[in-house]
Amino acid sequence: MAKKLVRFDWAMKRMLRHKANFDILEGFLSELLGEEVTIKQILDSESNKETDDDKHNRVDILVENSKDELVIIEVQNSKEYDYFHRMLYGTSKAISEHIKEGQAYAEVKKIISITIAYFDLGQGKDYVYHGTTVFKGVHKNDILTLSGKQVELYKKDNIHEVYPEYWVIKVSQFHNRVKDKLDEWIYFFKNAEIKNSFSAKGLKEAGEKLDEMKLNEKDAKEYKKYLKNLRDIASDQHTKIADAQDLINKGRDEKETEAVIGLFEIGLGEDKIATALKISLSKVSQIIENHRNK
Repeated sequence: MAKKLVRFDWAMKRMLRHKANFDILEGFLSELLGEEVTIKQILDSESNKETDDDKHNRVDILVENSKDELVIIEVQNSKEYDYFHRMLYGTSKAISEHIKEGQAYAEVKKIISITIAYFDLGQGKDYVYHGTTVFKGVHKNDILTLSGKQVELYKKDNIHEVYPEYWVIKVSQFHNRVKDKLDEWIYFFKNAEIKNSFSAKGLKEAGEKLDEMKLNEKDAKEYKKYLKNLRDIASDQHTKIADAQDLINKGRDEKETEAVIGLFEIGLGEDKIATALKISLSKVSQIIENHRNK
C-alpha cells in the first residue's frame, strides 16, 4: 500500500527550497525535460511571501540550473481564464529582472516555464503540452535556423532555445494510467502517493522526505491549514459555479416563458407550441395557465 505524502505544491512552499531536498526537484525536471538537471540555487520572488491568513491558491518557485537557465515551476489550483497571459508575464518579468543594465542582449537568460494545473486549462485532449517559438517561412514553408556563427557564439543549435519555452501539465485531465516515468510524477501530483513500482528520478527521495507522518507538529499544523484553504477555495468556486448556473437557468426559463406566451397570443395551439419549442405539453399548459391567472 502506497503511503500518503504531502502535496507537491505545499512541499514547494516549505521543503523543496532547501538544498538538501534539491534532488526531488532535480528528478522531476530531469524526467520532464529529458535531460539531467542540476539545480544551482532557488531564487525567491514576491509571490512566495506568506502571511498567516494566506489563502493564495498558487505556489511558484524560481530555479536556476547549472546551465544558468531559469526555470519557473508554478502550481495553480483554481481556474483563471487569463492564465496564459500570466504565464507570458511571468517569463517576461524573469527575463527583465535577470539582465543587468549595459549587458548585451546575448546575456538574456533562457526561461523554462512549467505549470502544474489542477483545472482544465485551455481546450485539448492531452494532459501534457509543450510550447516553443518557431519561425516558419510564409512562402517557402521552411523553418528559420541559426547561422553557423550564431551556433558557435551562443552554444545553441536552434532558435527556439533562445526563447522561453512553456510546459503545461493538466493534472485534472490525467486518468491515473501510468505509461512512463513522467506519468509517475503526474500520478504523485494528483494523488500525493507514490507506488512501490515507480522508479522515476526523484520519486524515491520524495517518498522518503515528503512522508506526511514524518512532519513535525508545527509543519503538520501548517499543512492541515493549507489543505483547509484549498477546500475553502474549491467550495467557493463550486458555489460561484452553482450561482452562475442558477442565473443561466433563470434566464432560460424567462425566455422560454416569453416564447410560449408570444406564440399563444398569436393563436398557436398548445401542442404546436410544445413541438415548436421542444418542451413538454404540460409545461406549456402550466405557463399559459399562470399567464391567464395574472
